Amino acid sequence: MTQREQAAAAFDDLHTRHAAALMRQTYLLTGRPWLARRAVEQGFRLAWQRWPQVAVDPDPAGWVRAAAYEYALKPCHGLCPGLRTARRPRRFAATGDPADRALLRALLALPAPYRRALLLHDGVGLGLYETAAEIEASTPAAAGRLTHARERIAARLPELGLDGHPPVRQGELLRTRFTALTAAQQVTPTAAERVRGDAERSALRTTRAGFGLAGAFVLVLLVMMIATPDHYTRSPHKPLATAPQIRVSPSGHHGAHAGSGKTDTGRTNIGKTDVEKASRKKPPHKKRRDAAVRKRLREHRQLREARLSPEVR
Repeated sequence: MTQREQAAAAFDDLHTRHAAALMRQTYLLTGRPWLARRAVEQGFRLAWQRWPQVAVDPDPAGWVRAAAYEYALKPCHGLCPGLRTARRPRRFAATGDPADRALLRALLALPAPYRRALLLHDGVGLGLYETAAEIEASTPAAAGRLTHARERIAARLPELGLDGHPPVRQGELLRTRFTALTAAQQVTPTAAERVRGDAERSALRTTRAGFGLAGAFVLVLLVMMIATPDHYTRSPHKPLATAPQIRVSPSGHHGAHAGSGKTDTGRTNIGKTDVEKASRKKPPHKKRRDAAVRKRLREHRQLREARLSPEVR
């Protein structure tokens, strides 16, 4: 046998030995046969997709059970009436004992964390430490959930006789009742070959969806890179408005360009009239300051001329 055939044979053997029992247990957890079947199938599909990890697990059946319970108690199932945990058992065996029916109703009335802890410890037969590890809680928290669940069932069903007994005896009584309750349910698991085929097709669809999303993301990124310009292009219909460039020639070259009125580069020089116009536009305080400076210069010039004139000498 090839390695794949050996893995398929080991998976089929695991499915044959535990699928029916897991469906009965999940039915006690949810109260819906259809949801129990779907949860167990999902657990085995996930186990086949991760078979190298499950094959070396110390308890492969426990691995599948944890996956099935997690799927059955997903919070998102509360949004869909068909996947929501039933308040009352659906399609209970017609030949079942009425006391078993009442026990199932009391079990479904418990909160999901307490119901799961009670089913694992008193139904499946796990120890307190193993129960705490599977529900991902501390040992004191698991013990508290277990005690609270037993108290709720004892208060609702006094005929079980749980009051007055130690916890160990209470667990034995509930385990006996849970065994009879699950034995009354007739289940038909899906064939192991079909579960393996569904798991492979589901994995293939997931892979294709991942590649499709990645390709769509790359395509959108390329389109954005092509459509978005990386530089500014001037529109031919709307020329850019630029400020006029005026070049002021040095004072020594005014005479050279006086006749033409333009510089070598074709730009207009600022003449005397332009300077006068610019001076007229000065603020009042600047005008007063310039007038005071000119007055001082005239007085100084007059004083010098008076000192140098012969009449003064």
